[in-house]
Amino acid sequence: MSGARRLAGATAVLAVLAIPPWLLATLTRAHLPGWPTSTQLRDWLTDPLTPATLTTGLIAVAWLLWLGMAYTVTVTAARRLRAGARWVRHLPLPTPWQAAATSIAGAAALTTAHTPSTHPPDPPNPPTPITADELEHPSNAAQTEQGGVVVPGGWLPDDIAHHIAAAAALVWLRRRRAHQPGQPDTDATQLTPLPATVTAVQAAIADQPPPPAATTGALQAPLPPAGIRLAGDGADHAARGLLVTRLLTALRDPTDTTPVIVTSNALTRLLPSVAEIAATIPGLHVVDTLDHAAALLPASSTSSTADHGIPSLVLTAGPATAAPLNLPGARVVTLDAAAPVPTWRVDCNGHTVDHQTGQPRPRMCVLDGTAAADLLAVLAQPTTAAPDPAASAPARPINRAQAKIPRQANRISPPTPQRPTEAAATAVQLRVLGRPALLIDSKEVAIRRSAALQILVFLAVHPDGATTTRLVQALWPGLPAHTVTGRLYTTLSDLRSTIRATSADQVVVHTEDRYHLDPRTYVDLWRLQAAAHHSATTNAPGSWQAAMDAYTGDLAAGHTWPWIDPPREAARRLVLDAHTNAAAAQTDPHERLRLLQAAIRIDPYNQQLHQLAADQLNALGDSAAAADLLHTHRQRLRLAGILDQPMITAR
Repeated sequence: MSGARRLAGATAVLAVLAIPPWLLATLTRAHLPGWPTSTQLRDWLTDPLTPATLTTGLIAVAWLLWLGMAYTVTVTAARRLRAGARWVRHLPLPTPWQAAATSIAGAAALTTAHTPSTHPPDPPNPPTPITADELEHPSNAAQTEQGGVVVPGGWLPDDIAHHIAAAAALVWLRRRRAHQPGQPDTDATQLTPLPATVTAVQAAIADQPPPPAATTGALQAPLPPAGIRLAGDGADHAARGLLVTRLLTALRDPTDTTPVIVTSNALTRLLPSVAEIAATIPGLHVVDTLDHAAALLPASSTSSTADHGIPSLVLTAGPATAAPLNLPGARVVTLDAAAPVPTWRVDCNGHTVDHQTGQPRPRMCVLDGTAAADLLAVLAQPTTAAPDPAASAPARPINRAQAKIPRQANRISPPTPQRPTEAAATAVQLRVLGRPALLIDSKEVAIRRSAALQILVFLAVHPDGATTTRLVQALWPGLPAHTVTGRLYTTLSDLRSTIRATSADQVVVHTEDRYHLDPRTYVDLWRLQAAAHHSATTNAPGSWQAAMDAYTGDLAAGHTWPWIDPPREAARRLVLDAHTNAAAAQTDPHERLRLLQAAIRIDPYNQQLHQLAADQLNALGDSAAAADLLHTHRQRLRLAGILDQPMITAR
């Protein structure tokens, strides 16, 4: 019916366009024999209202009406044709690849439909669910690839990336052990975030399981026994990668005593900024010549060490003869172009080729100067000497509530944290101490995206707000900000939609160019900070109890976001200060011991807390319990791998 109507309509239009001009031309031909002559024009001007002129005028009006109708019909038809052409252009027509794939699939389906099978079909595999995070992070492959991790300035194998994450965790354990609760902080670096390359590695492997343990102390790439020369555009990058790799494997196995030796000229060429901290990196020895390197090698360095895959690494860059390059029990890697040893050519991505045979070799870790210096910074250990016990200042309250959590420059008025005495009657509550949760009218809101939860915790740590760039750099370190800004907007939009479905209140507010939490939101971290600040200001007996009650667990417990360690440690130190100062103000020795034991449960790695608790046990006459407490602490430090490292102690 629709086609018939369209055909009838087209016929009517053609009739309207064709019949009137044919009738006019046929019926008026006698009245309009041709163009008027000058005599006819003169007669018409003299007497215009004659029957002939009136007939001619009516004929002209009829032609004008037809022209107007024809113009209207033509313009309408053209407009509809253009609309149809636009609709055709937007049709989702298959590409040539899609058409080919569809044809192949159809042919396969027809073939298999008529192919008899003597075996029952295998049960179908259940589809793998796609999480919101996988939809949210489509470009994570830019950070991780098969067998390794790409970071700004280089490429690292998976096992080395996990070693770096473990070394970063040791940095925070050393800081926790050395902290003295209740004492003024004299080291401004105690809460300094780790270098950017380290956080990028942590973010890249956050959801990856650690690889199987490799041979203890093995080099990342097997090297020829006679040593090797690195050449090509990536030679210096590969030399830095070998140095960092060997130092990381030594850190993983404290019993590995094989040294890592680098000549001063190689260190100056590869890592000039690391020369001043080289002495603080365990296992690294800087020598002037290869003769000095031979003296540092263990006397038992024979072929047996090489058989176990744990030879020492000697890295040099200056000219050398053939004799010094042959060091028993060591692998000598040189950048000297004249060295008479096998040569591997390395590109900037770590791909390696044997120069003599042309055969590919294992891909090597490659790092530029900045990335290598960042990674070596987490290996450097503090050399602060233990203070004189007689000069130790008595414990006194300090204000860490506002000073220890990193802030940004204010461009808006920061929210006023709730005082510890205020009732938590706010409809919207954000709990970040312990397991993070957003509650509206005492009901937990299901947050679908992990990045959205991370944004809420980050803004709780920074109540004065954060810019778009700052949020992107914190959530996705190592990625260019402009490439993931859209991901941030999508996350925030989804978070707001989730909250709007439950409440009309806003949680994340955008003021000027900064995002921040609504000041009316109840945040338990703000309550802890306010309680600690109030206690440090009043210094009244019992005033520390509010801070101790406000602390319900580590900040964002269970999450390993790269930016979380400094504010997490700052919050932990607030409650450790509260316990230590409350214990110092106690006159009951048993209550003092109880407070110190509660603090140890919060931070079981802290050295001073264990020493204070042991002193209190000795004062109560329980020396066996004091010795057991210190022994347990040493065992915990030994298992963590930081027992024999320098530390600040209370005695």
